[in-house]
Amino acid sequence: MSQQQGLGPRRAALYMLDQVTGEGKLLPEVIGEGALQHLSPEDRARAQRLATETLRGLARADRMLARFLQKTPPLQVRNVLRLCTVELAGGEAAHGVVNAGVEMVARNKRTSSMKGLVNAVLRKVAAEGPEGWAKLALPRMPGWLRKPLKDAYGPEVIAAIEAVQFAGAPLDISVKGDVEAANEALKGEILPTGSIRLRDAGQVSALPGFEVGDWWVQDAAAAIPVMVLDPQKGEKILDLCAAPGGKTMQLAAAGADVTAVDSSEGRMIRVGENLKRTGLSAKTVKSDAFAFTEDGFDAILLDAPCSATGTIRRHPDLPYAKDGSEFGMLIDQQARMIDHALSLLKPGGRLVFCTCSLLPDEGEVQVEEALERHKGLTVEPAVLERAGIDAAWRTEDGGLRLRPDYWADKGGMDGFYIAQLRKPQ
Repeated sequence: MSQQQGLGPRRAALYMLDQVTGEGKLLPEVIGEGALQHLSPEDRARAQRLATETLRGLARADRMLARFLQKTPPLQVRNVLRLCTVELAGGEAAHGVVNAGVEMVARNKRTSSMKGLVNAVLRKVAAEGPEGWAKLALPRMPGWLRKPLKDAYGPEVIAAIEAVQFAGAPLDISVKGDVEAANEALKGEILPTGSIRLRDAGQVSALPGFEVGDWWVQDAAAAIPVMVLDPQKGEKILDLCAAPGGKTMQLAAAGADVTAVDSSEGRMIRVGENLKRTGLSAKTVKSDAFAFTEDGFDAILLDAPCSATGTIRRHPDLPYAKDGSEFGMLIDQQARMIDHALSLLKPGGRLVFCTCSLLPDEGEVQVEEALERHKGLTVEPAVLERAGIDAAWRTEDGGLRLRPDYWADKGGMDGFYIAQLRKPQ
């Protein structure tokens, strides 16, 4: 990242945008490669926020810019215009934003000849202001994703999901002990399922209770699979795709004997750090899920690798870094993971299968096909009768279908599919 040394948060945000839209990388991947390492913590947060907000409003920015562009400029220039348009829409001072946009284009030999164009276009955007921005239609998901979701849920639901995705995501917290006491300090909202939601959280590590490990960050929807599993003290439970560890900590907090498995060494280090901070205990194993063969588990939680299409409200880079070409591979892998997980369960044991996907092929269809493959395997809809779980979220197959537009007035939730399967005795 030497080429990024000394550059400010806008330039770092631009670099991340270029990597996502030009190279098909995800933001965590770009950040992991060192895109922000030269910045102070404050500038790091600003760069990440700028990149995220620009990706969230990308389609709307393009719509506004199209009015002032006769032809599409090169990607890096387009990304400068997008970044600055989103800043102007947010009410940033026009003079500073326009000057910064011109400077970013001027510093690159390949784009310096377009600084006049950038100056003229951004001045027109600035004249439109936040009012002009607000009149534009909400951004839509890319066609490769919107079409299958529209086929599954209909146009009205998809429009509601897109509205929640554009609004962004608040911060959700899972608490190790007393939720009421933790919320006294955090001053958030206790959601029906017991998570705490903060609208303007600021720096997470500075929040009361973080340092002493009273809680961890976890979307409210992501906390529901463990609620469904209902871990009991002393049960031998496997968290088969454990990182980043939110569900592992839930299981450990319930007093279960937890084994957490994940194939990524870096992500497993993070799981270990989170366990240490919260004072919770679990056995951590770096292993490919299929290479892990210990059996005899009372229960298994399988949060299978998936398209992550349910998490776009907090990860707006996903639609631009992916194109749907991996769906088939992921669906096949999920089916094999279900089969493998069942082989590790003791007779009569239970498996909670979940994916943070909105695609039925990664949820409802997987369970339907698993029941066909495994004689005597059953779905247990009764376990869904938990506090805060709305009956309207249930599916005909006995699972739960969570969507981003649920709790829209509270800030939505991640999209998930969750079902508990029981292995025959």
